[in-house]
Amino acid sequence: MTATTEERVRSYLLAEHRDLLQRVLDCADAVAAGVDLDAVDALDGPLSAALARAGVTQRFPAVVAGCAEAAGGELRAPPVAAPPYVVVTSVGPVLRATLDGVRVVVTVEAFRLEHRPRRYVRAARTPEAALTVEVRSR
Repeated sequence: MTATTEERVRSYLLAEHRDLLQRVLDCADAVAAGVDLDAVDALDGPLSAALARAGVTQRFPAVVAGCAEAAGGELRAPPVAAPPYVVVTSVGPVLRATLDGVRVVVTVEAFRLEHRPRRYVRAARTPEAALTVEVRSR
């Protein structure tokens, strides 16, 4: 699979799930407003809770399945809103679809960790800017 696979998955996500990507960013805004980004050790807990409250997390398995289809592959098992398919990190949600020989990894980068000084900052503000799609060999 090549960059065209990444482009197909990215196009699928922006066309079919733009509203969901925007809700992720809205949740990140709410988290950022409620914590001290200069002092917090990690954001995975607050972000995960905000995504669950907003009804985003339970939509992720269907998104993973759609990513697999857009990539031209098929998942071996139905995805669930838990590892290895869905992980909420301090940067944002990461969705994984393992297909024959490759893994499609989708990251919605809502936060970025800066190291000097160590602090989190709100990253991308639009679905296009927040969305990264990678195809990795297994």
